[in-house]
Amino acid sequence: MNILFVGDIVGEPGRRVMMKRLHKVIAQHQVDLVIGNGENAAGGFGITPDIASDLFDLGLAVITLGNHAWDKKEAVDFIQKDSRVLRPANYPDGVPGRGSMVIETASGESLGILQLMGRVFMPILDCPFRVAEREVASLREQTQAIIVDMHAETTSEKMAMGHFLDGKVSAVVGTHTHVQTADEQILPKGSAYLTDIGMTGPQNSVIGMKADIVIQKFLLQTPRRFEVAQGPAVLRAALIELDAMTGKAIGIQRLQVHE
Repeated sequence: MNILFVGDIVGEPGRRVMMKRLHKVIAQHQVDLVIGNGENAAGGFGITPDIASDLFDLGLAVITLGNHAWDKKEAVDFIQKDSRVLRPANYPDGVPGRGSMVIETASGESLGILQLMGRVFMPILDCPFRVAEREVASLREQTQAIIVDMHAETTSEKMAMGHFLDGKVSAVVGTHTHVQTADEQILPKGSAYLTDIGMTGPQNSVIGMKADIVIQKFLLQTPRRFEVAQGPAVLRAALIELDAMTGKAIGIQRLQVHE
């Protein structure tokens, strides 16, 4: 089973490069299912129902979110209703939506997907490690193949989650920091791992935003309204090959596809 996980999709440039390149990537790598992080898809902050619909039309089967899940008020209702949209599972009870699901791939195999959010330099939520134990146990009653999106700020928290879930899930991949890391590996007990998939969005930017605005923020320490950068875009993703029967990872590969 080949799973493509597209890193944080930022604004119109991120959606545009997916429209141009995603189908070729799917065909080239014989991808069975595509997951994408869409929490920055609407102007860099949040997601809307229309944009989510566009992403599904482009080939995504599941959209994960993160700390910007609620930035657009119109998103709350569809996060509650659409089972293909996941927010972090460690939000407190009563928050709309869901944090995990099981989906059938194009080849008829089942895949569990779980999203968690870290707590270091992030909004304080329930413990992602305790929630991961609970959610993975539930998912494994339905499938052995499970992909985890660890939406977190620090490499250490992501790495800790990778080792914590090693052998219990197929892969733990990171989102949120928008910078693709070069540490893809198969952990000792058989789970694939990558600290951060990276950003799908404008190449000449500061994590997707116009560089001059971000620089002014750093120089002057006064409020600035960030705007998504323009220009050429790049699609960054992780290609995960796994054994659907055992849930063990066979391989993981970083991808960068330029517009």
